[in-house]
Amino acid sequence: MTHQASPIRPWTVAVLFSVGLASAAPVHAAAQEYAKATSGTRVLEAGGGLSIKVLVEASNLGGNEVEIGEITFPVGAGAARRGHRHRAVEIFYVLEGRLDHIVNGESHELGPGEVGIVRPGDEVVHRVVGETPVKALVIWAPGGEVGRIAGGMRQRPITPGE
Repeated sequence: MTHQASPIRPWTVAVLFSVGLASAAPVHAAAQEYAKATSGTRVLEAGGGLSIKVLVEASNLGGNEVEIGEITFPVGAGAARRGHRHRAVEIFYVLEGRLDHIVNGESHELGPGEVGIVRPGDEVVHRVVGETPVKALVIWAPGGEVGRIAGGMRQRPITPGE
């Protein structure tokens, strides 16, 4: 079943994200230092062109409340892939391309400006639809998913201007 989601504007995602952070556990005054501005921490790469530019994680946030990445799925991604699960809420905001966001066997085709959500324990498959790679902002709350994913991927530092 294909479902067309209503477009969600970038400011809506920012408001929802801010509300989520505001409702997170309070941070103590002795919280570790954090980067007030950053271009990210590292890039994770897998075979076939899948990459995640890690924008926010504990090393630059100073805590593990949330992680944010810019993920790129190459054309053909997910065609023969089995589902996977996360221990955190996963939110995808599609920037470019079309993504078949299959949650617990139910297909939801997302395009630019649309959001897909996965709750912990749900089985999800991400498939590129068409001949254009997909670029999306991915948010995990709470954090911890980057470390779990990174173990199976090559890592490199972010290059200037990337």
